Amino acid sequence: MASDISNIIKSEISSTLESLLSASSNVEEVVLVSNDEIENNQCISTEVLLEFAGKETHWNYYIPAATATQFEYLMLGGVTDLKDSIDDEITDAVKEIISTISGSISTSVNAQNFSDLTGVKSTLGESTVLSISDRTETNKIYKFIVKLNDDNLEIYVSFDSVAVPFVKSLTEDSVESNSEAIVSDDKSTSIISSLLGEESVDNLRLLFDIKMRLSVRLGTKICLLRDVISWDIGEIIELSQMTNEPLDILINGVVVGSGEAIIVDGKFGVKIKHIGKIN
Repeated sequence: MASDISNIIKSEISSTLESLLSASSNVEEVVLVSNDEIENNQCISTEVLLEFAGKETHWNYYIPAATATQFEYLMLGGVTDLKDSIDDEITDAVKEIISTISGSISTSVNAQNFSDLTGVKSTLGESTVLSISDRTETNKIYKFIVKLNDDNLEIYVSFDSVAVPFVKSLTEDSVESNSEAIVSDDKSTSIISSLLGEESVDNLRLLFDIKMRLSVRLGTKICLLRDVISWDIGEIIELSQMTNEPLDILINGVVVGSGEAIIVDGKFGVKIKHIGKIN
């Protein structure tokens, strides 16, 4: 059975938009649609090639004009007028967003160590302006309804036959496809239950979707104020951390474990080596 990356896709779309646009973002719903259900309006079509384990899959992102103009408007900090049609600047903004989403999905999938999704890497293809209903490919197309600040925006993504088995729970949860997640959740719950009791666990579940900032500390150094104010561009500051020592992993500024730095698809990552109190 193919691994399911539906939640990874939704999570990376939300987090990427939130990061790039400085706006609250959440995928509210995903719906499988047909051409008859798609409004005949202008959009930016961007193709993405994903390669993994000797296979290739082609995804097409379709960003309607109403969504694309909002993307560029927010990327510019909302200090310009909101455009009413797609131009080259809007197309460039959309390409940057899709490229970042694709790279983030690849990185997150690789970090899961799925046996059937190894060495995933993405390549951005061509971007064109067309009508969504005029698309020539016949793959399954999904409508992502994304709440961006107070607006509900639409993003359409089509997956070819290679990708479809890996996104089987995009539109609904499957007991079979999510069995591993359920087992993992039960295991975590049983540990917490032994410490807090069942009633407390039920209350704690309400907090599980709260977002927390993860950071990795490269090193520290205590400096005198007179040294700090004398720093200039090009200054080299020697840290206390040795190159072969584990790095601190922090959640909201609190050390929760340690790990080692790795490179995943050209981006920095951290492999967890220890979770718990650091002596």
